[in-house]
Amino acid sequence: MARFQVIMTAPGLAPAARALLEAAGCAVHLMPPYPDAKAIAMLARDIDADAILCRQGRVDDTVMAAAPKLKIIARHGVGVDEVDVAAARARGILVTNAPGSNALAVAEHTLALILALVKELKPLGAVIAGGGWRGAASAVGDVAGKRLGLIGFGAIGREVARLAGAFGMRVFATTPGAAPLAGAERVADLPSLLARADILSLHCPLRPETRHLIDAAAIARLPAGAFVINTARGGLIDEVALREALDRGHLAGAALDVFEDEPPPADAALRNHPRVIATPHVAGVTPLAFERMGVMAAECIVAALTGGAIPAERVIRR
Repeated sequence: MARFQVIMTAPGLAPAARALLEAAGCAVHLMPPYPDAKAIAMLARDIDADAILCRQGRVDDTVMAAAPKLKIIARHGVGVDEVDVAAARARGILVTNAPGSNALAVAEHTLALILALVKELKPLGAVIAGGGWRGAASAVGDVAGKRLGLIGFGAIGREVARLAGAFGMRVFATTPGAAPLAGAERVADLPSLLARADILSLHCPLRPETRHLIDAAAIARLPAGAFVINTARGGLIDEVALREALDRGHLAGAALDVFEDEPPPADAALRNHPRVIATPHVAGVTPLAFERMGVMAAECIVAALTGGAIPAERVIRR
């Protein structure tokens, strides 16, 4: 019989991660995609959960209250906005993440979206699909020489800067501190960054102070014809303001891997907007990244449940 009960708030887990958990005596309980807190709480109560491996769905205080034996909530990824960290701290529950596990995967996806927008791949594909060929609207932009503004310069932002530099882009970034930024020029503040960004790409965490960081006023500071990329968290952008800027042509396009509500409603305007390229929050789930995230989270769970040491950089302390 298993010694520990572990919930995975998603329908899949990398075999290597599952093997680590099972070797330590854990039974792994998978869930359907994007379970709500009520469903997670019900399962946590039914199995008397010892740990939660959080990938999709929110783990709030109601979940924690339903699992008195809960020792750790391990994020299958980097951001922890799906977890009520304050509630976990109050209950003495450890919260961990997997820093750097998907940095290159997300950076590659970001560059792919930048290229797709600048090279007009979506509208050109529509022309071909409609039976057309070249025409007056068949303009393709240059990536070389574009000014790329990065909000956030952690592991993902650094990888984006490195890749963008190889394409001849000029990279600017705003991030706390004063140290030189490898591959990017530091900008003093957000307004200064926005004013010079032909392309704006978000790589910062979602916190109360960053929710709707990119609102109507911020978008208005961007040069006319700019592009906006978000592979971080949907709540960073005011989606109504974004749509309005796209509709009136101030923004030439946007690419979104994340949305404020996930999955977004079927009638959400940004799902099928002609100036938007949308992907379903998959930037960080390449096979290699998925395995790294799962293994790092599983290592934290095993250590927490068996008295082992967890690397300090994986423990959320704020």
